Amino acid sequence: MIHRACSRTLIGRLTFLSAVTVFAFCSFVKADAPKKQTYDAPNRVTVAVEMIGPVTQTTDLQIICVLKHDPAGDKYIEAMEDFNEKLGGLLSSLRTRGEFIGEAGETLLFDPPAGSITPKRVLMIGVGDEKDLTIEQFRLAGRIAARESTRLGVAHVSWAPALRDQGSTRVDVGDGDAAFVEQFLLAYDTEVRLQRQALTPKATIEDITIEAGPTYFAGAAEKVKDAVATASERIKQRENAPYNKGTAATGK
Repeated sequence: MIHRACSRTLIGRLTFLSAVTVFAFCSFVKADAPKKQTYDAPNRVTVAVEMIGPVTQTTDLQIICVLKHDPAGDKYIEAMEDFNEKLGGLLSSLRTRGEFIGEAGETLLFDPPAGSITPKRVLMIGVGDEKDLTIEQFRLAGRIAARESTRLGVAHVSWAPALRDQGSTRVDVGDGDAAFVEQFLLAYDTEVRLQRQALTPKATIEDITIEAGPTYFAGAAEKVKDAVATASERIKQRENAPYNKGTAATGK
């Protein structure tokens, strides 16, 4: 009886230890899961989806999307709240004073105060009223982002949609990211072609990083991958003739 009891106790302990081992392994795999996915895009641009926020990102230009100011009170949740607080309330001050409304396509560029956040510069792009938010605002933001990044001559660009952190759930995070990336790459391709025809100053974007929280990272990474492929195919199909007569043809 003593022998059998010991056997049952030993088996129970081994079963427990096995369960603990499996749990520890699964936890390790989860902790060690990728936090960044990168994709090669046209014009030697690297597109990345990274599990990081706009406060700690190391980049030449941090882009944030901002909803139109709500007189009843704007929402600042998690990353957006942290972003505003680290800037000493700069964003909320501009909005409540009516100096940056956040209309669709409205932009505001500033340099963060010393010791506040890590990005060198910040570009805010308005996306309009929350009740009217659709995928089109993300496409518009992507085009604006590419053209402003080129105009500013920055090489490293990061974008945080940040709309979940403003209380909006109207557009799926991955769908919004994909729309932004596709239009960013298409608009930048136009900028590159203009540069090749000596119609605009030379400026090179090396990479664009899409910032995503843990909940949305996997879905965003997959949809951004598809968006890069779609943009690449559309760029291949573009006409290669000069925009104006008398200008040398561009090369792909």
